[in-house]
Amino acid sequence: MSISLRGRLLAAVFSVSVGFGAAAPAGAETLADAIALAYETNPTLQAARASQRALDENYVQARSGWRPTLSLGAGWAYSENATPDVVARALGAVDRNGDGVIDGRGRVDTANSRATLNLTQPLWTGGRVAASVSAAHAEVLAGHENLRRIEAQVLTNVIQFYVDVRRDQEAVRIREANVQVLGRQVEETQARFDVGEITRTDVAQSQSRLAAARSLLQSTQSQLAISRAAYATVVGQNPGELAPEPSLAHLLPSDPDQAFDLAEKFNPQLRAQKFTEIASRARLAGARADRMPNVTAQATLDFRNQVREEVWEREFYTRGSSLGVNVTVPLFNGGLTSSRIRAAADRNTADRIGIEGVRRSVMQGVTQFWSSLLAARSNIASSDEQVRAATIAATGTREEQQVGLRTTIDVLNAEQELRAAELSQVSARRDEYVAATNVLALMGRLEGRNLVPAIPQYDAARHFRNLRITWGWVPWEEPIAIIDHVLTPFPAPNPGEMPGESPIPPGLTPPPAR
Repeated sequence: MSISLRGRLLAAVFSVSVGFGAAAPAGAETLADAIALAYETNPTLQAARASQRALDENYVQARSGWRPTLSLGAGWAYSENATPDVVARALGAVDRNGDGVIDGRGRVDTANSRATLNLTQPLWTGGRVAASVSAAHAEVLAGHENLRRIEAQVLTNVIQFYVDVRRDQEAVRIREANVQVLGRQVEETQARFDVGEITRTDVAQSQSRLAAARSLLQSTQSQLAISRAAYATVVGQNPGELAPEPSLAHLLPSDPDQAFDLAEKFNPQLRAQKFTEIASRARLAGARADRMPNVTAQATLDFRNQVREEVWEREFYTRGSSLGVNVTVPLFNGGLTSSRIRAAADRNTADRIGIEGVRRSVMQGVTQFWSSLLAARSNIASSDEQVRAATIAATGTREEQQVGLRTTIDVLNAEQELRAAELSQVSARRDEYVAATNVLALMGRLEGRNLVPAIPQYDAARHFRNLRITWGWVPWEEPIAIIDHVLTPFPAPNPGEMPGESPIPPGLTPPPAR
């Protein structure tokens, strides 16, 4: 953990009780501000984008199978050959020219150098490269959907921690108010005991409730510190005074059937699984293409020279060149290709079955969170009515105590019921917002372009398109690709981008002032 982040998290702990009871500043931090900051700086999201850019390069690497390769080889060698007189005579050498030196005697130094330039151009791979390119393309598209899924997870965390902080801030306010009320109740009870109106039991009951309220306040403040730390981790800064969360009604469907339909079309996990199945189907086609011939063209230019006796002799300099077409036909490899085909077929079967498994999981999630959304909305209505009634009951109980119709324990119980109702109200509103957020995530609508369209949006598809023609691309790559796609008995699927849902304006706007 970096020092700066550690400092922010510590600040989240030590600043819990600062600012409560004061009016909200005009420049309160909004949920849109938090989402925008996380969208641009969250490390999980930034790392996922970098990983996706690395995955995009697999497509370029796959297409290199249609491109020429050029290599240069060079070598130099030195040899020494010395033959003494004894060895020469033993080999039957004689002085034939009469110069007094036996033929074959002496020392010969030779230096050889060589340079070779080799150009290889694939002409037809039997569909191998075409299958590899299709698989890489499908994997890139699956990566785009996984990036959408991670983005939705990060934004879900931002929203959840935002409403968690607001819930805990409100809970602290309620607990503090409860401590203040019980503190006054203890003082009043003590004064009435001093004049003999009530017994010591009433005083002890009030003191016990006050001690319990202080303990609950400490626990609530601790929970707020935890929520603030979680918020700082995902957003990148401590929460200040948070504005009320805006409505998500414009993004939510009108009924669960519409939620199911949208989730089946646009859920990123389900779409990623479909692209994964296409990629494994392309890998199967590539495994089958390993049985096909491979045709390449090759050109070679070779330079050689030899130096003997430390004298450059031009007649020892040679140059050669060659141009040809090579056809390689696989005949037998011990069953390796057949085994790879069976393995690829089973992987594709697993991926195809996985689509249904993911679809069921998504439908279950929509059902779960839609039900939680309806329950939370019902709880909000019930808790609002509970708070209204508990407020009237607490006020009436205190007034009736003044005229002797209620006891101290009745007042304490009424106050406790009121605080419990207020806390239930706060929790119900938080649960409703989190459930709505999870429904949007499963539908594929929890994206930066729908929540904060005003900020620059990261476009993973644009980066991929920019890699279509890069260093290494050659003009004749396209016709070779067409030939490789068409002239094969095992054509690979051609993955295409699935249609996406249009952005839904206007983004997160603050709720109207009350």
